Amino acid sequence: MKMSQEHIRNFCIIAHIDHGKSTLADRLLDMTKTVATNKITAQFLDSMELEKEKGITIKLKPVRMSYVLHDTSYTLNLVDTPGHVDFSYEVSRSLAAVEGAVLLVDATQGIQAQTLANIELAKKQNLVIIPVINKIDMPAARVEESCAELANVLGMMPDEVIKISAKQGTNVEAVLKAVIEKVPSPEVRNPGADQKPFRALIFDSTYDSFKGVLALVRVMEGSIYDREKIELLATKTEAEIKELGYLHPEISPQKSILCGEIGYIATGIKEPGKVRVGDTVAKFQVSSSSSYKVTPLPGYSEPNPMVFASFYPEDPEEFDVLKVALGKLKLQDPALVYEPEMKEALGRGFRCGFLGTLHVEIISERLEREFNLGLVISTPSVIYKLFDKRGVEKVVYSASDWPDPSGIEKMEEPWVQLEIVAPQSYLGKLMEALKDVGGNYMDTSYLSGERSIITYEAPLRAIVANLYDNIKSISQGYASLSYKMLGYRPAQLVKMEIWIAGRSEEAFSRVVAESEAYEQGKKIVEKLKEALPMQQFSVALQAVIGGKIIARETISARRKDVTGYLYGGDKSRKKKLLEKQKKGKALMKDKGKVNVPTKTFLEIFRA
Repeated sequence: MKMSQEHIRNFCIIAHIDHGKSTLADRLLDMTKTVATNKITAQFLDSMELEKEKGITIKLKPVRMSYVLHDTSYTLNLVDTPGHVDFSYEVSRSLAAVEGAVLLVDATQGIQAQTLANIELAKKQNLVIIPVINKIDMPAARVEESCAELANVLGMMPDEVIKISAKQGTNVEAVLKAVIEKVPSPEVRNPGADQKPFRALIFDSTYDSFKGVLALVRVMEGSIYDREKIELLATKTEAEIKELGYLHPEISPQKSILCGEIGYIATGIKEPGKVRVGDTVAKFQVSSSSSYKVTPLPGYSEPNPMVFASFYPEDPEEFDVLKVALGKLKLQDPALVYEPEMKEALGRGFRCGFLGTLHVEIISERLEREFNLGLVISTPSVIYKLFDKRGVEKVVYSASDWPDPSGIEKMEEPWVQLEIVAPQSYLGKLMEALKDVGGNYMDTSYLSGERSIITYEAPLRAIVANLYDNIKSISQGYASLSYKMLGYRPAQLVKMEIWIAGRSEEAFSRVVAESEAYEQGKKIVEKLKEALPMQQFSVALQAVIGGKIIARETISARRKDVTGYLYGGDKSRKKKLLEKQKKGKALMKDKGKVNVPTKTFLEIFRA
């Protein structure tokens, strides 16, 4: 049954990582009887194995629910969103498709850095924000303090904040009532939109081998019917609808999707690059008359990759398999960008762009699990700008592309502004850690009597070098971080190579600050010594800059007891066997090659 716009509410849940978004979504599905109680599982909308393992949401998920309040039936379209800073692009797409946002804060942790970033995004979209404090049942919950913090940030009274326990279901019904009463209907936000020509926003997409690309859309104006012809305005792609409908959360085919509704359109398009998140879907018009001209919805932009890494298949024969796999992941993850590249030492592969290091880790693990691919992965890097002596600019994406230093006149690297929210008791240790990244302290402000916000400027490569995890470790998990781009600034950088058993391993090369080269090199070879398995011969690990070794570690050879079966007799026999073993190991050292497991590449990311 179709619902009038007046009774539709489109909203999302935004929060910092691990504040209970997925658990609240589970309770809403249960309370609205969208999913049977005996079928619902923890993190129901987190369908990926990785999401359940890591306890985080990686992909946004839409779902259509029905709820009766005061004898009136309402359609509630919920979009569950990621919370990690690396997936903020996903959050921005979901915010563009809704009128309201449930802002969730963990009562045991209070407001975190990503909470502040999400509030800023929601305000830019003019969304109605419903503040909710979660986990009030926890012994460590600071309910009143968290309410005061949230009310202060949003400029409201503390008693307007809803207090719930998503895990136990306590007061969750108040969230549903607030969504219905406070979030405006599509008709209120955009009067007369149902009478305008059809336009819909693509906020996500997935792939079906029979139906082609399934575009997840929010109908902003007009309506669309099954089997009609459509056009994607950004890519100028025409298609005939194969199927359309809602998500309950499984697909439910319908004859039409009306103004204000959220659903899916099976485009039949088999080329992933033609369906882009943020694009506008319109009805295909045969006439070229200006009266039929439909303009794209505002705000479309391509995701801006901040970190680059190269992926190569361990087996060169699997290059085409990797190409297909990246194409399929690109459909589900619009922030992933990739292009083919060729390196003499590594063969054919792809240079991929990501939003952050967690993004790199998630994509690499998905390629390994979902497509059974063994990978060689280069160290993540950021974009550097180099200028030669004639002032010509060159953009460098990875250490392997770093030119001869003698031809470089000046260098620039991207900087970011960090916001770190932490208890005041950890401020001293955090400031020490921030000094190590070579940035500039800007300001400290206070959320409450116990918690502070540190503002700091730092090179983006500091984030790539795992600053996020370091801050979590120093603060015992209580601090959180978000960042935004500031632009490019002058830098003094060098390319550092890592040699394993006398051979340069291009995948481990990285660009480092000249002043930090020794510390970085020593740290990496020490980490490699722990991560690499022992071989039958001793393995030298060396950090090298311009042919000069700046740090070294050695992995001892695995030794077999070749004299164990001997007893008594002349010791010369034992000596002869040991000498033979020594010569064999020397020969293996000359000819042997160390195979680096994919797991080791990921561990070195965190070095």
